[in-house]
Amino acid sequence: MPNKTIYNRTIAFSGIYQAVTLVQQVAKSGTCDLNGFKTSLNAIFNTNPNSTINVYGEEANLKIGIKQLAKGIDNTPESIEIIRYIINLLNLERKLSRHHDAMDQLAKRISVLTDQLEHLELVHEKIIEQLSNIYLDIISPIGPRIQVMGTHSVIQNKINQYKVRALLLSGTRSVVLWRQVGGKRRNLIFNRKKMVEQASVLLARI
Repeated sequence: MPNKTIYNRTIAFSGIYQAVTLVQQVAKSGTCDLNGFKTSLNAIFNTNPNSTINVYGEEANLKIGIKQLAKGIDNTPESIEIIRYIINLLNLERKLSRHHDAMDQLAKRISVLTDQLEHLELVHEKIIEQLSNIYLDIISPIGPRIQVMGTHSVIQNKINQYKVRALLLSGTRSVVLWRQVGGKRRNLIFNRKKMVEQASVLLARI
């Protein structure tokens, strides 16, 4: 398998890892890494990239996701929770790909929202709320619903709910990208070690 293929899959999978790691941060504390958050949201709008890394800007923007992937799977509750989110997103994206009307609607809603970015900041509450609504209206009904674990008072906050759903939308975007560069479930069994090794190489240079 060409190294470029492993690189592209590692970048896309790091995008998935980053989105769900930030979901975990928001759900537990109400805050998350701002640059990582912006990178994940930007990925939603970058639907016609020149390359895989172009979706996220540069490797350093994916440091949170790359670090998680390089760490590998351990038996801590946090790690198990993240893996559960990833598995749920993989299942959601697979179902979404079979709903062509939903895919078309998703593209249209994102396109409309892209125009609003000329007037509002990416992390403006209205943008995050609308990204949340896109996830809620189009992706969530495909189900099953992803149960996000967190601090009760934190996840009851509307803005935090918007952030979580916007990040789940970003995670779905990264799963789509991973599929586009040839990612398959069997890769996670037979080639996961290569992705972890590539992530370690990336982490050392960012």
